[in-house]
Amino acid sequence: MLSRQEKRINRIIKMLQLANPTTVNKLSSVMDVSHMTIRRDLEMLKDRNLVDIFHGGVVLKEDNKRKNQHPYSLSYANKQMNQEKKHIAVKASAFIKSNDTIIMDTGSTMEYFAQSLPDCFPVTVICFTLNSLVHVSKMEQANIIFPGGYFHGNTMMFESKEGIELIKKHPAKTAFISASGISLKSGVSCSNEYEYTTKTEMIKYAEKKILLLDSSKFNKVESTLFAEITDFDIIISDKGIPEEYRDYCKINKIELILV
Repeated sequence: MLSRQEKRINRIIKMLQLANPTTVNKLSSVMDVSHMTIRRDLEMLKDRNLVDIFHGGVVLKEDNKRKNQHPYSLSYANKQMNQEKKHIAVKASAFIKSNDTIIMDTGSTMEYFAQSLPDCFPVTVICFTLNSLVHVSKMEQANIIFPGGYFHGNTMMFESKEGIELIKKHPAKTAFISASGISLKSGVSCSNEYEYTTKTEMIKYAEKKILLLDSSKFNKVESTLFAEITDFDIIISDKGIPEEYRDYCKINKIELILV
């Protein structure tokens, strides 16, 4: 799970998206940590090319401000790396067994995953997105849990406290999780802050955690970090990933499947 520093860094980015620039004094006061701690956090953000630091303060870079104004779009994502995503989804679906309870994340790869789910045996599916629900609802043997809540149009995700409680009440055999970025230095990240709690609760309560992402997401850091790479048991991607990730997974005993 995320360290305290990574959680602070997520909060710093959120604060900058609301009030940019800001000061070290303000960040230190809001987070109740020392100036030295905040400066270390800001240096990490600078290393990730997310901020510029000036005397006594910090400013979010223009690219990241624009990212906040024009967030992740599912319609755009559906046009990228389609064949790779389909192959990843099919491979992931092979991990589902009869009477399993699975939980599905958001994203374009998850829509392909929903289309690939086996309908030859009973399975309980917990999902949070409208696009996945459309496909899962056609499965004759699926027991579907869909909590609803506040609708986010850019991902078609429904967010609610009830959804988080359902994750706790129905522990999944396997969580299938997506990401917008993965970095050996920073960890696993997504583009939308509202996804954070759902993703982290999936990781916390599922027996097995499988990360699905295509090779375009590697060596990228998006605005919200939600996991360490080592939080996952299996990573499924395509053969275009950088070589160093193959070595990292081998050293850390993470099963890496490339399609």
